[in-house]
Amino acid sequence: MSMLPWRHIFAGALVAFFLLGGTLNIFASPEIRADYDRWGYPDWFPYLTGLLEWTAAALIALPRTRLLGNVLAGCVMGAASATVLLHGEFGHVVPPLAILALVAANGWLTRKR
Repeated sequence: MSMLPWRHIFAGALVAFFLLGGTLNIFASPEIRADYDRWGYPDWFPYLTGLLEWTAAALIALPRTRLLGNVLAGCVMGAASATVLLHGEFGHVVPPLAILALVAANGWLTRKR
């Protein structure tokens, strides 16, 4: 019996995060929609964000496309970080920056392979 390498488990955790994040954006609650409105994004933007997150999850799930998925996920988390920073919501910047760091680490692990 072969063991699953920990880098695949780490990537799987990111896949789960982006699947959940995409779902929460596509089926956005009134609170999430209010955030997007406050930031000045159009009504369709949560759908785009969710689709990008689901796409990143699908790409990260496959070792062959994992690096591309990390690039896309990094762009999404970078945009999320920039959005809250530009709107002065400094208390909300820690989660997207933390995920951005995890995505960067996953990209480094993928590139080293």
